[in-house]
Amino acid sequence: MRVVAGKYRGLALAEFKGEEIRPTADRVKESLFNILSPHITGAEVLDLFCGSGSLGIECLSRGAKFAHFNDISKDSIAVLKKNLAKLTGKDKYTVTTSDFKRCLLTEGDYDLIFIDPPYASDAGIEALKLISREDKLKYGGIAVYERDRAFEGEIRGLEMFDERKYGKTYLSFFRSGE
Repeated sequence: MRVVAGKYRGLALAEFKGEEIRPTADRVKESLFNILSPHITGAEVLDLFCGSGSLGIECLSRGAKFAHFNDISKDSIAVLKKNLAKLTGKDKYTVTTSDFKRCLLTEGDYDLIFIDPPYASDAGIEALKLISREDKLKYGGIAVYERDRAFEGEIRGLEMFDERKYGKTYLSFFRSGE
């Protein structure tokens, strides 16, 4: 797993060992960031279920102003910290180890929010509802939900404006409703 573009392009990131962890594939990450590229420079980013931090680090590499990394797993935070230690710039970020609900109830709003929970859970749907209810997206902001199936239904206050399929991975893109 590597950083795809920007000032850390090619930087190898520490990964998890084991079958239960599923990092975003490099091909999916590259496509995702091709879509998001106009929205990254100067953005404030939340990597809500950050795992190794590859999505937030990719944003920092491409010029994001700030990244908030959150994961409830101490193992994930340990891998994340190894990856953050490899950064050579004066990037601004914060790391929290809390439940996604608690994280979304704290102050602050974001230009980009990445939601990549374990596929078997409904945590992503709950997160989207909280993002809408707590007004966590700035004007023009985007939330990206990664999962193993197409998104069905609606989230009050959010509009799904795009969805892409890459192999077994679906990326659903949301913005604040009008």
